[in-house]
Amino acid sequence: MAATRKAFSFKTLLSFLGPGFLITVGFIDPGNWATNIEGGSRFGYDLLWVITLSTIMLIVIQNMAAKLGIVTGKSLAVNIRERFSAPASAFLGLTIVLACVATDVAELLGGAIGFHLLFGMPLWSGALLTVFLKVFLVVSQRYHRIEAIIMGFLAIIGLCYLVEIILVRPDWRVLAPSLVVPRVDRSSIYVAMAILGAVVMPHNIFLHSNVIHSRKWGITGDEKMALLRYERLDTLFAMLMGWAVNAAMIIVAAAVFFRHHVVIDNIEQASATLSPLAGPLAGFLFAVALVFAGVGSSLTSSMAEVNVITGFLGKPEDPRTLLYKISVFVTAIPSLMIILMTTDTFRILIFSQVVLSIQLPFTLVPLLILCRDKNLMGRFRSGRPEFAAAMVISAIVIILNIYLLYSTLAGGG
Repeated sequence: MAATRKAFSFKTLLSFLGPGFLITVGFIDPGNWATNIEGGSRFGYDLLWVITLSTIMLIVIQNMAAKLGIVTGKSLAVNIRERFSAPASAFLGLTIVLACVATDVAELLGGAIGFHLLFGMPLWSGALLTVFLKVFLVVSQRYHRIEAIIMGFLAIIGLCYLVEIILVRPDWRVLAPSLVVPRVDRSSIYVAMAILGAVVMPHNIFLHSNVIHSRKWGITGDEKMALLRYERLDTLFAMLMGWAVNAAMIIVAAAVFFRHHVVIDNIEQASATLSPLAGPLAGFLFAVALVFAGVGSSLTSSMAEVNVITGFLGKPEDPRTLLYKISVFVTAIPSLMIILMTTDTFRILIFSQVVLSIQLPFTLVPLLILCRDKNLMGRFRSGRPEFAAAMVISAIVIILNIYLLYSTLAGGG
């Protein structure tokens, strides 16, 4: 039992930080940008509390996904394949692959819009460039180098928004209570649900259960129990950074667009309107952050796709294999076709969120079942408080996403 009493080490913590930050870049993707910017421009600071609530939910869910990976030594995809029936596993695998395609649509589009704003590139060429960059980084680099790249991307995005907040000078006395005090009505409930639904993304849950294996968690239960605190801190710090960036998006939109009574409903309009209202530097930083968010989230979505495809097929996740290389870009092909066939980028982003909404229950429910399985998890099995909290969170997210799906298809919002 000595391992469980080992003193906390800041040096050890630094060595375990990383996997959670790969997840963070996934929920500051262009889908989040669209919903956050619309929320801030239409309702000011009122919906900041949604970012806080959704981040708390995400911490619980992502911690469970990481713990599953640590305890079993296998990703969520592999665990589903081994613990569920073949028909159920095939169905779940198909749904998450389709969700990965939808995710790629949003990520590639974000990179494309960013390159268009910075260099005037057409969307199709910006999307192709984003695909090239993500394939190159995934296939040619080692995991820890990818991790460092993503953390660098996050630092750049965070820095851009920090400077933007300084430039737009928000009203801190008004916005501070909005971070924790719920405020919603009929006019804002739709956007509030969209913000919440865009944070908990199914591919990120699969990804966290897999990239957590990049650290050595020991062999015995005592060793894993002693080190599990570092996973919790990694998840907490990373999710809090995601909270800060998402909140900053709403704050900037509220301080600039809501203040001037300008309602924004797409990313290009946000960039075009930001420069004359807040200055050219704000517009430039917006475009730079969007490029890094698009490329970064596209990179992590590719990592999730590789794990999902190889995991559900029962094949090794080996970069040297043909299947691995194909899996990196296979979902980008239909995603590029979708982008090329339409000029309404906002509708594409909404479409991607709708597909994720449909799939989300088919990720959360298996995760909860596996984490509650005593034979699989042993002493790490979800206790009643954690399981109850996860059940409530899953129910809330699923119900709100279904309502968002219904409202979108019915033409609401």
